Amino acid sequence: MPLTGRHVVVTRPAGQAAHFATALTEQGAIPVLYPVLEIRDIEDAGPVLDAAIRLDSFDLAVFVSPNAIEKALALILPRRSWPAALRVAALGKSSERELARNGIHDVISPPLRFDSEALLELPELTDVAGKRVIIFRGNGGRDVLGDTLKARGASIEYVACYRRARPQTDPAPLLKLWEQGRLDAVTLTSSEGLRNFFDMLGHLGQAWLKKTPAFVPHVRIAAQAQALGLTNVIPTDPGDDGLMAGLMQYFASHGNSSSN
Repeated sequence: MPLTGRHVVVTRPAGQAAHFATALTEQGAIPVLYPVLEIRDIEDAGPVLDAAIRLDSFDLAVFVSPNAIEKALALILPRRSWPAALRVAALGKSSERELARNGIHDVISPPLRFDSEALLELPELTDVAGKRVIIFRGNGGRDVLGDTLKARGASIEYVACYRRARPQTDPAPLLKLWEQGRLDAVTLTSSEGLRNFFDMLGHLGQAWLKKTPAFVPHVRIAAQAQALGLTNVIPTDPGDDGLMAGLMQYFASHGNSSSN
C-alpha cells in the first residue's frame, strides 16, 4: 500500500479528525493529529435561541458546516422540534450525516463540490425571490452565500452559533518528524486553518512546510497555500475521500522518494 509508514498530518479540529485518521490507519499510514482550528461555544446564545422561536417564519435554513449544525441544533432541539416545512441546505457529506443524526433527512446539498458556489448553483437556491433565509455559521466567515441570495431577492438573516479560535498547540512533535525526514504529507481543509497552521509552526516549521506535499480539497485553499510560499501543493477532490485518493495517487507514483 502506497501510504504504509507515511506520517500524514491531519489538521481538522479535534472533534472532526477521527473519521479521516481511521481511514489513513486502514491504509497503513500514521496519522499525526495537529488541530489548527478550535471550535468553541458562542459567548451569547441569545440570537440562536431567538431564531429557534421564529424558525417557522423562514422558508430555508442553511448550515455552512458540520460545526454549525452541531452547535445550533444542540441549542434548538432541546427547546423545540425542527419545523417539518422548513427546508434545509448544507455542504458536504459530513453535514448530511450530522443532520441525519439529528433527524433531518430531506437536505439540499451539492453532490460534487462542497462550497457556497456549488450550493448556489442548485435550482432550489436559484429562485429565491421573496423567500426568507436563515444562515447558521461561525463568527465572521464568507458572505458570498448571503450576498448572492440577497441579490436574487431573498431576505437574509445570519446567526452565529460557534466561534473559531487558533489553538495553542506545541509544534515540537512536527518539527522533530521533519528533522528526522519522516513527515511525509500535510492535509489542509480550510483557508483559515492553513493561516493558523503557518503561524503556529514558526520560522523553522514554515521552511519545512513550504517543501512538504500539501493536499488541499479546494482551489481557494490551494491559492492561499501558494501565496504563503508552499511549493508542493496538490489539489484533490472534495472531502475525506478526495484527500485519500489524492494521497494514494501521489505516493503510488512517488514510490519511496522522500519529500524532505
